[in-house]
Amino acid sequence: MDIFSVFSLIGTIAFAVSGAVVAMEEEYDILGVYVLGLVTAFGGGVIRNLLIGMPVTMLWSQGYLLKTAIVAMTIVFLLPVRWILRWRRSEAFFDAIGLSAFAIQGALYATQMNHPLSAVLVAGMLTGIGGGIIRDLLAGRKPLVLKDEIYAVWAMLAGLAVGMGWFVGPVELLVLFVIIIAFRMMSVYFKWKLPRRSLKGAFAASANNANRKSNFFKRKGS
Repeated sequence: MDIFSVFSLIGTIAFAVSGAVVAMEEEYDILGVYVLGLVTAFGGGVIRNLLIGMPVTMLWSQGYLLKTAIVAMTIVFLLPVRWILRWRRSEAFFDAIGLSAFAIQGALYATQMNHPLSAVLVAGMLTGIGGGIIRDLLAGRKPLVLKDEIYAVWAMLAGLAVGMGWFVGPVELLVLFVIIIAFRMMSVYFKWKLPRRSLKGAFAASANNANRKSNFFKRKGS
C-alpha cells in the first residue's frame, strides 16, 4: 500500500465516522447517516478534483474506500450510545487525523500533476475541509471550519510543506502528518483563533438608534 492509499484510508474512516455522528446528533435516519458520512469523507476530494483537473469519476474507482466508509458508519450506527459519547470526547482528535491525512493527500495529488504552489495550497485546504463544510451545511449548521478554532490554516500549512518539497518520502510525510495533528490539537486545547470582526453589535446598535429617532419624531409630531 503506497502513501496515497494510507492517507486516503485514514482520512476516509475519520471523516465518515464524523459525518455519521453529526447525522445521529441531528436525529437523521440511517439513510441520512450514510449520506452525511459519505459526503464528509468524499466531498472534499470531489471539490479538489474539479479544481485541479482530475476526473470526478475517480471516486467510483475507489471501491475499497467506499466499502471502508460504509463499514465504519455501520459500526458507529450500531454502537451503544455510551461508546459514541466517549468517542465524542475525542472527536477533535479524530477530526484532526482526517484533516491532516486528507490535506496531505490533496497536496500530493496536486504536486504530482505539476500544479503551481497556489494550486497545491488550495488542493490541500479543500481536500481537508471541504467535506466538513458540506456536512455542516447539510446538517443545518454554520460551518465550524470557518468560525471555530484555527482549522483551515493547518490544511494550508500541510499543502505548503508538500508543495515546497520540505516533506517528500513516506517517512517524512508521516512526520508531517503527526505535526499537523499536533498543531490542530494545540489550537483546540489553547483555543487559538484567527482575528475576527463582528458587525452584529454595530448593526444592532444602528437599528436601535434608528428606532429611537423614529419614535422621537412620532411623539413630537403627535
